[in-house]
Amino acid sequence: MRSSIVALGLLVLAACGGGDRPPASTADSARSPSSGGGATITGAGATFPNPLYSKWFDAYAREKGVRINYQSIGSGGGIRQFTEGTVDFGATDGPMNDQQIAAVQGNVLHVPTVLGAVVATYNLPALRGKPLRFDGPTLADIFLGRVTRWNDARIVALNPGVALPAEDILVVHRSDGSGTSYIFTDYLSKVSTEWRTKVGKATSVEWPVGLGGKGNEGVTQQVKQSEGSIGYVELIYAHANQLPVAEIRNAAGQFVSPTLRTVTAAADVASFGPDTDFRVSITDAKGPEAYPIASFTWLLIHTGARRGAKDEAIRGFLAWMLEPAAQRMAADLQYAPLPVRLIELVRQRLAAS
Repeated sequence: MRSSIVALGLLVLAACGGGDRPPASTADSARSPSSGGGATITGAGATFPNPLYSKWFDAYAREKGVRINYQSIGSGGGIRQFTEGTVDFGATDGPMNDQQIAAVQGNVLHVPTVLGAVVATYNLPALRGKPLRFDGPTLADIFLGRVTRWNDARIVALNPGVALPAEDILVVHRSDGSGTSYIFTDYLSKVSTEWRTKVGKATSVEWPVGLGGKGNEGVTQQVKQSEGSIGYVELIYAHANQLPVAEIRNAAGQFVSPTLRTVTAAADVASFGPDTDFRVSITDAKGPEAYPIASFTWLLIHTGARRGAKDEAIRGFLAWMLEPAAQRMAADLQYAPLPVRLIELVRQRLAAS
């Protein structure tokens, strides 16, 4: 187990520039063949899938000679730059809302790439890595600032036999516009009426309490450096930094760990019509094995009048990404590959758009 975590850590550190700062462009790692004749595509957005995107873009450059420079700046920045036309594609974990889609005259397609898990991770050395258990309402109240001590009666009741310290809870959240925040707040809005009415779901919200960190990398480092803290990050960032992740009680009443199997179980409930735009939420999914804070992540590509010369190159990458070999790379980094039925639907929508 330790060797697999170390391997994941090396991959994340390579993708994220050391783990303690936002990752640089993949331009340096995605080298074109020596002929230098390949196209160059630019993209920006989500940090949630960045370890996988870095691996994909490097492999694609080596195979096809097409260089993809990606800036992991957060989903909010990806949507903004895609809308402004300063990048060839965007990336987001929180789908564009109707107003944002109207700003590009509807000429956008959300292309799901993989599935991932957002996890609650914490720094409590006294527990020696023992996983804690939370239910949705308690987790919401921690991030609302209503549950403020680790030995609060509600946390103790969820974790019988665990010696929880009499320490203050330090909440860590994202400081930037973030699809990871969208997934997390989407979940909290489903399980807590107070969260839904007072805070809501968005890539950027007014956090009631806590410290901010930029990117998944920033939140990970804040939690790692601050005893008594709790934050939310994509699963691989916690694994790479050897931080524990909580089990979450799902809609069926079962405590579930984030794994490829439980994330896939959450995706199994999703339904897509023939004209779907793929904007679907799978948080708090029903089913005994479903991990409740799971989501698709999307690339944003131009359709209709906004299509340009580079869009064919982007679609070439997407065709490659949907092949089994590329989807297997996702599993290697603890992302769940797309279901086969969804891959076929994505291919149909790409051909028609």
